[in-house]
Amino acid sequence: MGIFNQKSKLKPAPQDIRIEKVVVQSKPRPSPTPNSLRASSSQYSASPRLSPNPRLSRPKSASPYPSSSDEKRGTIARKRKAVTSTPRDSPAFGNDSDSSDEDSDPFRKRLRRSEERSIDLNRKLRHKKAFGSEIRDSRIIHAADIASVATKCPIIQGAKPEEVAIELQYPSRCKRERYELVWQKDKIDAVKDILSVVEHVAETYLTDDEAKPFIDHNGSFKRQMERAISEKYRDVPVFRTALQNYNDKLLELVENGTVEKNIQKLHHLPPGLVSFILTQVYDRTVAPKVEMLTKYEMGSDNVYGELLHPFITKMLVEQTKMTSDQVFIDLGSGVGNVVLQAALEIGCRSYGCEIMENACNLAEAQEKEFRARCLQWGVAHGRVHLERGDFRASTKIMEKLKEADVILVNNKAFTSTLNDALINMFLDLKKGCKIISLKSFVHENKTAVNDVANSILDVEHFRYHENWVSWAAAEGDYYISTKK
Repeated sequence: MGIFNQKSKLKPAPQDIRIEKVVVQSKPRPSPTPNSLRASSSQYSASPRLSPNPRLSRPKSASPYPSSSDEKRGTIARKRKAVTSTPRDSPAFGNDSDSSDEDSDPFRKRLRRSEERSIDLNRKLRHKKAFGSEIRDSRIIHAADIASVATKCPIIQGAKPEEVAIELQYPSRCKRERYELVWQKDKIDAVKDILSVVEHVAETYLTDDEAKPFIDHNGSFKRQMERAISEKYRDVPVFRTALQNYNDKLLELVENGTVEKNIQKLHHLPPGLVSFILTQVYDRTVAPKVEMLTKYEMGSDNVYGELLHPFITKMLVEQTKMTSDQVFIDLGSGVGNVVLQAALEIGCRSYGCEIMENACNLAEAQEKEFRARCLQWGVAHGRVHLERGDFRASTKIMEKLKEADVILVNNKAFTSTLNDALINMFLDLKKGCKIISLKSFVHENKTAVNDVANSILDVEHFRYHENWVSWAAAEGDYYISTKK
């Protein structure tokens, strides 16, 4: 979530739909009929919330980022359909296989129906501490710590005071998260959060048959909760009963080893779940203190803006094709959003460096909650390391740059002096290292230093989609440079 008077209500980019026509010959001229085709990967169940929380309002302030003419045109032009192959919000765990062993496995059958993505067999998703014999305290920040009667949030319509406190089971042997049935603008919406968790658990951790009691349209836990809380019924006791039945059933599947067995077959999480977990972290750490990010010096390099979840998925998963054995570095990492996303979505070693004190404080809070919430979800993440200070003077960052496979520099508002300094830092990068930036280091100016960039970098130009950055709703430019 950004802070520049822009709503971050993201829409997943439309999916490419494969259409295959089956021609059936007339009876007088019989011919073999092709095998019926399975549904394409364009059908999916969309995640209710994609990335940084659209419910959270932002302080009114002008964006410090200079708008390009293309961005200005984008704000008034008719919205166009975004064409992208960004992974959809449903599990995507590998390619089809004709193996008879896999065909007998209902979980693998379900995975093969999802969109193809290269498999990183080295990525292990099961969290080693999440499925022990004893219930663990993950030490998360509970939703009820943020949105509750105690924080002066009104109780939802139809709920009695004794019905407000509820708990939610996650797919692990961790204590349940505490919620309260309250609602207030700019606060965590307990009902939406709970329904989203139920859907993600069923879609990612369970087979089709196992998921039916959770999300089947007729009589599932999710359907019962939706119906009970609708304006027509407002039956809070029924909602609470359905939630308790969900909790009990999921705990049963955790305790009998079903969830652990299924997650051991996964090599990455669907983007929708990645985004949801990161949004949960953000809602509980950054969102309550988001006004801290408005305190920066205009015209300096210390300006804050965020690249949103679908944009990062596009760059790290599709374009640079990162794997869990690689190293990612974010130079100017803000509150750590991208560092955490790389660690969760890719499973790689992920480093960030930020100079603004308030952003650093929020980044450390996010990292702590991120570790706890990944345990709550039962998923392992890559190593995370956040540095404070100027990345040009950080010994740790300078060392890790030599190992880096992908570097992100959100240099949209950087001065030419800082961009030139970055070019000098890139001299020691290993061959093939990818640098993602919002300004090109080669074509931005004609200084002598920039001639160095021409000699060491091959640059590709791309366009990002609407609502992929926090400071503008329009499309814009970004670049991927490869070290020669």
